[in-house]
Amino acid sequence: MITPAYVQRMARYNAWQNNQLMGVVDVVDQVDLDLDRAAFFGSIQGTLSHLLWGDLLWMSRFDARCDPPEAPLDKSKGNFKTKAAWQSERLACDGRIHRWAEDVSESDLNDQISWFSEAEQKDFSEDRSVCIVHFFNHQTHHRGQVHAMLTAAGQNAPVTDVPFMPEDI
Repeated sequence: MITPAYVQRMARYNAWQNNQLMGVVDVVDQVDLDLDRAAFFGSIQGTLSHLLWGDLLWMSRFDARCDPPEAPLDKSKGNFKTKAAWQSERLACDGRIHRWAEDVSESDLNDQISWFSEAEQKDFSEDRSVCIVHFFNHQTHHRGQVHAMLTAAGQNAPVTDVPFMPEDI
């Protein structure tokens, strides 16, 4: 289904997107980031926080060296309450994603992963490759929400097209 090269490219894409968002978020007042915009996770800050929470959760499932987030799902939009807290942990998480992606092998992609879902209150087992695709898709989905909120707020949201990603990322 997917290859290690795909995982590595998507990890680079994730970091590129988050770095671009940091540049935009950095110039937006915290009050504007916290404003409820009727999105699923309320605000830009809430959505960024949930997305980072999800990345930490999936990374703990993919890589035993990574700890899961301490807060439960229903608190995920409030884990990183300020842009400074989000930016610091986002950079660290993206570094972990990059290191993990560099180590993914073909055999890693062909095994199963099992976990207990707090959201569904049951155990799951799925092909690791399907979960990895979901991981990157989840990032893109929520960054799209942030992109829409930033655009509606009058900010210049970043380019998101994979083919336009610089080669040196």
